[in-house]
Amino acid sequence: MRLEPLTSAHGSDLFDALAEERLWTYLPVEVPTSVEEFAELIEDQCAKSDALPFAVIDGQGRAVGMLSYLRIQPEIGSIEVGWVTFGPALQRSRSSTEAQYLLMHHAFEELGYRRYEWKCDSLNAASRRAAERLGFREEGTWRNAMVLKGRNRDTTWFSITREEWPSIRAGFEAWLAPANFDADGGQLRSLEAWISQECGRAGS
Repeated sequence: MRLEPLTSAHGSDLFDALAEERLWTYLPVEVPTSVEEFAELIEDQCAKSDALPFAVIDGQGRAVGMLSYLRIQPEIGSIEVGWVTFGPALQRSRSSTEAQYLLMHHAFEELGYRRYEWKCDSLNAASRRAAERLGFREEGTWRNAMVLKGRNRDTTWFSITREEWPSIRAGFEAWLAPANFDADGGQLRSLEAWISQECGRAGS
């Protein structure tokens, strides 16, 4: 897989990949009902001054998911990853984890950020679990942080700091290594186990 800047040209692929309504439950918009609506949504996201969205491209060159840098604040060295929307083929896959790693690596190593954030609806158990698996540390919950689709939304905050990144990076790289997967593509050791081991080494 690879990441590339999201454009309206990805609209057709993403409409096919992300057509399931359940994928949009915790997003601030409803699921697009046409390729044209999806292209308009992409254009709106790309027009935001504090967002930089990416498409996840599979081995056949198709866009199968999207995610974005948000709350881009270079003056204080803080950036967020959000709008993580992966199609069924990408969910819980090696490629989805690699996509997260690539954005983290770029933020810390190339862009020099000191804080990498993840925020989610407190009711979104899958997103909270994903943040923990990826090495984020929970910081707390903002109650009634916004109104989402007619209801109050509590927002749970997570982060990775620059000091934590080297150990988390080592855990990702150990997990992504070919030697960590069997002949059928199954992981031999979990990402959380690798990150925990590397963080333990750093703290010893």
